[in-house]
Amino acid sequence: MTRFGLAAALLASALLATPHAFAADAAKGKTAFNKCRACHTLEAGKNRIGPHLQGIFGRKAGAVEKYAYSSAMKKSGIVWDEKTLTDYLADPRKSVKGTKMAFPGIKKKSELDDLMAYLKEAAK
Repeated sequence: MTRFGLAAALLASALLATPHAFAADAAKGKTAFNKCRACHTLEAGKNRIGPHLQGIFGRKAGAVEKYAYSSAMKKSGIVWDEKTLTDYLADPRKSVKGTKMAFPGIKKKSELDDLMAYLKEAAK
């Protein structure tokens, strides 16, 4: 085998061994949102056990009117974006100690990515 052939073979094997970039799927995210639906809506002004999520991206945590947030959430200083929301949904009680959200979190990164893709479309 030539040096070029060996280099090409090594590069090909390295590329095959590297995980491909994950493409988030909003349709799967809509299914993942079923875990949220019992407590949250995407309808502005309609709160349930948790606040509505319409317009969540760019919103300061604890800012939905007529919703009784925990003092921990109000004082968190979080502004919701993809990273802060992903971190929070992975482990709410670790992310905001004292939150009243009882949800245990979403552990699968792909499911969180899908949920973010869905929320970016549905919670505008």
